[in-house]
Formats: sequence, C-alpha cells, structure tokens
Amino acid sequence: MSTDRIDKILAHEGFGTRKDVRKYFRASQVLVNGKVITDPGFHCDIDKDEISVDGEILNIQKNIYLMMNKPQGVVCANKDGLHDTVFSLLDEQYRVGFALENLHLIGRLDIDTEGLLIFTTDGKLTHRLISPKTNCPKKYFVRLEHPVSESEKKEYDDCVSKGIHIPAEDNEDEADCLPAKIEFTDKDDEVFLTIVEGKYHQVKRMFRALDNKVIYLKRVSINELKLDENLATGSYRKMTEEEVALLG
Repeated sequence: MSTDRIDKILAHEGFGTRKDVRKYFRASQVLVNGKVITDPGFHCDIDKDEISVDGEILNIQKNIYLMMNKPQGVVCANKDGLHDTVFSLLDEQYRVGFALENLHLIGRLDIDTEGLLIFTTDGKLTHRLISPKTNCPKKYFVRLEHPVSESEKKEYDDCVSKGIHIPAEDNEDEADCLPAKIEFTDKDDEVFLTIVEGKYHQVKRMFRALDNKVIYLKRVSINELKLDENLATGSYRKMTEEEVALLG
C-alpha cells in the first residue's frame, strides 16, 4: 500500500500550498472515509480511501506513465506546424483535461530517431532524470555509414571513454562531452552507445568527431528501464510500477 500525507495530496489537487490547506483542517472540512481529519500529516491511500473537502468528494487523478516506441518522422513536441507530433499518436484520453495540462516528455528524440520515449505527469521524476547532477544513462543503438575496423575500435573506445570533443552544429557551440561507453557488436557498422547527458544532436556529433556518420539511431534504454521489444514502432502502453521504479 502506498500512502501520502493528506496536506500534500490536497496541495497537489489545487487547494493551495500545504500552509494554505491548513484552514480546511481547522474548519473540520476534511474527511477520509467519512471521518473528520484534523491532522495535516495524516497518511492515506488515494487508491483506496475516499477523501472529501467541504462536502465534495475528490476525484483524484494519479500520475500517468506511458512508454512509447517512437517512430521516425514525428517530432517531440505538443504542436508543430510542419510535422506530426508524438502527442498526436496518443488516444484522446491523454489529450484532454488533466493529461492535456500535465502530460510531458522526459527528454526528447530527434525527428529521425526512433525508440524509447517516456510520457508522464510526474514532474518530480522528470526533474530528477533530466537534472545535470543525476548523470542518467541513456543507451542508443547506432548504425554507422562506415564500418569500424579493429584498429579504429580502440581509437573510438579511447576517445569516447575519455570524453570526446564535438564540433559545433547549427546554433550550438562546440563542446566537450562527459565520458561515455561504446559497445561493439558482431557487425562492424553497428554499435551501442551510452551517454549521461543530452546535448543537441550529441550522438550524431560524437560520431562526426570520429569521422563517421550516424545513419540510424534508436534509444533502447533510460537508466535501468529498457524499451519493450514487443512494442511496435509508433505504439505505446502504460508502464508498470516496476518499470517506473527502474527509471530511478
């Protein structure tokens, strides 16, 4: 059973700050399962307990967590005048009301990049994962234009593991990347790359710095959460509690 402080729940539901909602407790207007609650620190379970304020039963909206296998050709935005967006792939229930106002992406993918994309209304989780202090690992499958020879593999590994310098692109300045991890497959033109930051077109710029070119890119994991291999490209589903926990 997952419980939370009732003053925190009311604040989340728009009754004001935790300090603001104390007036409801002082006026004996907060009931849980028909019982008056005067302690703002009282814990209850929004999945099981009925909460009412001033005679009105609350219809509490829990956080939403969705996993999508993003296809190419759609942009990671709510609206775009030129292209379809990932939000247009969602059912209507996720494009109205609470979801419309609060659903957002944890990180983004370029229009030509496929793979793991997370939608959520959980702002705290999002902040935790995208904070530069977190160094959240993100793993990508990469197909390259030019095969990598055995001698080049060591060069690639050395450069990437030390933190490669990437060239400027569009309006983004050149930059030094944090150390990353490259894993070679049994195909000389396919690798996995794990990075802990999210600079503009970072993966593409890293391989450009190595005199190669990314021709296919797919994100396969964020932290310990892996993309569901059974999820078709362009499809999405609700995440389990266990999967949410893997995000960290």
